[in-house]
Amino acid sequence: MHSLGPQWLDPQYLLDHYGNTALWISALIIFSECGLFTAFLPGDSLLFTIGLFAALPHNPLGLPFWLVLVVLVAAAFLGNVVGYEIGRAIGTPLYKRDGRLIKRAYIDKTTEFFERYGNRAIVLGRFVPIVRTFITVVAGVGKMERRRFFTYSFIGALLWAVGVTVLGYFLGQISFVKSNLEIMLLLIVAVSLIPVAIEFLRHRAAARRGETADDSVSGPL
Repeated sequence: MHSLGPQWLDPQYLLDHYGNTALWISALIIFSECGLFTAFLPGDSLLFTIGLFAALPHNPLGLPFWLVLVVLVAAAFLGNVVGYEIGRAIGTPLYKRDGRLIKRAYIDKTTEFFERYGNRAIVLGRFVPIVRTFITVVAGVGKMERRRFFTYSFIGALLWAVGVTVLGYFLGQISFVKSNLEIMLLLIVAVSLIPVAIEFLRHRAAARRGETADDSVSGPL
């Protein structure tokens, strides 16, 4: 599974080297992706694999499945809380700085997503890579009401963490999935990028329509 990223992000590697603590390391990774602007982390594939491990007869995670889900939902929700507070406190300077990790373009795309979908963006954004990382800082910079943000953030954390992990739990009991885990994880990453690809194509189409309109106006009379 190294094609998904560094070895230390490989759930099987974490399980082999850290045993029962692999779940807590995975929860920390989920927390970081949701709250510390680390958009490169493979949240979807990690949740799926945790669900697959929980389905094994001996359950190497060391906790019952329902408690595994509680841990993951808590990590995702608390990550968003931290990200929101960071955005509320220092989000504007981070935006102006336009650094390597926290790019202004990422925040702009997330802002556009947020403006389009409103409160639903916090829930829907969970399922879109990059957006789920920066939706928190956008809400914080915009001083969104805490109660409203926390409510929708919890709903999103519940649907995302439970949904993807449960999917891994049940699909993980199929022999084909077990035998082709890396392909399945790559497929999940590809599916999670579909919303990004659709938005990119729509943006390009809109830009081309704008260019065509500008040419018709500026052309000869």
